[in-house]
Amino acid sequence: MKFLTHNFIWKMLALVAAFAVWMNVASEPDLATLLSVPVEYRNYPKDLEISSSIVDSIDLEARGPSGQLRDLREARLAAVMDFSTVKAPGVRTFTLTARELNLPRGIEMVRTIPAQLRFTFEHRATRSLKVEVPYSGMLAAGMAIADVSVTPPELSIAGPESRVAAVQKAVSDPFDLSQVTGDTQQKLTVFIPEPEVRFLSAPQVTVKIRVRKTR
Repeated sequence: MKFLTHNFIWKMLALVAAFAVWMNVASEPDLATLLSVPVEYRNYPKDLEISSSIVDSIDLEARGPSGQLRDLREARLAAVMDFSTVKAPGVRTFTLTARELNLPRGIEMVRTIPAQLRFTFEHRATRSLKVEVPYSGMLAAGMAIADVSVTPPELSIAGPESRVAAVQKAVSDPFDLSQVTGDTQQKLTVFIPEPEVRFLSAPQVTVKIRVRKTR
């Protein structure tokens, strides 16, 4: 009994304030909203790679009190995909639920677009590629290329096994011959036309050209 009467006035004020907040929320109309939510990935498999398209965001349709929906746009929501169950290569489908979104209390998930995400997992592979150097422009009259050296001559790449195997070559930006007046070198960036494959070191080479006079 003493517990109930101790600071009785303050307890009643707190109860009234809580009731007022509840009434304010309860009296708000229920609305729906559609917003874009980023997708985050947890427990990524150590020795596997995704060879299919990686989704970076989804659309969420949510319903709840208008005030909470306004706050929802300011909240740092994310759809968290947990890959802890992925242990081997293959196709895996994940259904998006309210659990992946961790929505605030009072907010209901109506749907997500898309409703499911499907990924193809492959073993990670690596290999080395010889770097090809194209040329642009022309040497001045009376000059010819005597020798070309590329450092490093090869670069290592990594990615999903099938994507790495599909890469035919690594090509640098063109070496501009029109500005060459003698032995020279240029640092060039190297490109591979496979977005799922990456370089394991800086994608750059130093190309040295030695020229000779032809007349």
